[in-house]
Amino acid sequence: MRDPGRCMDGSFLYLSLETWKYISMPVISAVVGYVTNVVAIKMMFHPIEFIGVWKPWLGWQGIVPRKASKMTGISVDTITESLITEAEIFNRLDPARVADELEEPMIALTDEITDTVMKRHHPALWEAMPLVVRSQVKRRVRAQAPTIIRELMNEVRTNVRYMFDLKGMITRVLVREKNLLNRIFLETGRNEFIFIGRSGAYFGFAFGIVQMLIWVFFQAWWLLPLFGLLVGWATNWLALKMIFNPKKPLRIGRFKIQGLFFKRQQEVAADYGSLVATQILTPQNILEEILTGPYAEKLFALVQTEVQRAIDSSASVARPFVTWTLGSADYERIKAEAVREVVARMPETLSHMTGYAEDAMAIQETLITRLQNLTPLQFEGMLRPAFEEDEWILIAVGAALGLAVGWFQLIVLFSSVFVDRFGGIPGFG
Repeated sequence: MRDPGRCMDGSFLYLSLETWKYISMPVISAVVGYVTNVVAIKMMFHPIEFIGVWKPWLGWQGIVPRKASKMTGISVDTITESLITEAEIFNRLDPARVADELEEPMIALTDEITDTVMKRHHPALWEAMPLVVRSQVKRRVRAQAPTIIRELMNEVRTNVRYMFDLKGMITRVLVREKNLLNRIFLETGRNEFIFIGRSGAYFGFAFGIVQMLIWVFFQAWWLLPLFGLLVGWATNWLALKMIFNPKKPLRIGRFKIQGLFFKRQQEVAADYGSLVATQILTPQNILEEILTGPYAEKLFALVQTEVQRAIDSSASVARPFVTWTLGSADYERIKAEAVREVVARMPETLSHMTGYAEDAMAIQETLITRLQNLTPLQFEGMLRPAFEEDEWILIAVGAALGLAVGWFQLIVLFSSVFVDRFGGIPGFG
């Protein structure tokens, strides 16, 4: 064995190499801390679908996608119980203003449907009908359109809980767009995730210095794997604790300490409110839920009643002529088809009010303001569930990766120490 005290024939190089190995310990520890934390974050959200051979044991699916049902439920509860309700959304819409917004498309729609239905079933009769009568029928239908809209809006506002399922709508949007749930967490907590990665490097470097100092005086073969495991475990654990603790500002001398997530409540609230308002609680999604959701039949029943009433009122001037020519049964059949046409074209018609609806509902402003005013405990419920239940997995992954790197250090960098002193590393010959 070479004598490290000698300064001739290459011993200086030998000392430099050993010194470099010692210096590398905190650097490698910092890399381990950073990589294990970043990998843990990636494993939270990816892959979206399970990849492996035996679910759930041999393979992996991101924690958030795997817990999508529970995560969705928590997000839905946060929005509907703490931020905004169905009644509040619809009470902000003025029925008269909605009628004004839809008057022009409704007039075009009623004219088109009247011509289409009559020409489809009785083209000769419709052409033979005096022009003044046809014009009067259309004019009366047009006059009824705003009344129909106001009556529908008043009915929906009065019975909104029976006509619109806000929780169901949010759930269906999140289930349909699997990446959206990931986006909520990733965009809302982006600074916290960056901190987790960087803090792994800082904490890892600090642990590495301790490891190096101990290694100078005590070189047990198990020390490096053990420290690798501790670094991987502790850096993840400490990062998570620093994000969510303490919830309220804590003064220590001149310093104020608070969990990063709560310290950024105003900024996080703005990000969360904007994302939910532009991706989930949009006028388009709300209208889609009304028209295709589980309570759509109730709305269509209302539409049917109001439209039939309007047709009877509007066609009163021509009804004696029509019923005498067609018969009451044929008149009812034509009226029913007109109702079906109105219902079928409702999505296109209602889309004309989305600009007004977005301004009137003011969902984004409401969400941001109320999120900013949540208590720390309520605010924690927005993001914490993504970590809490399965955070032990993230910590375990960090510990396992750290252990592997510790073995790498021992075998690749310091195996010569054990070969020289003890004849090898236990378990490696």
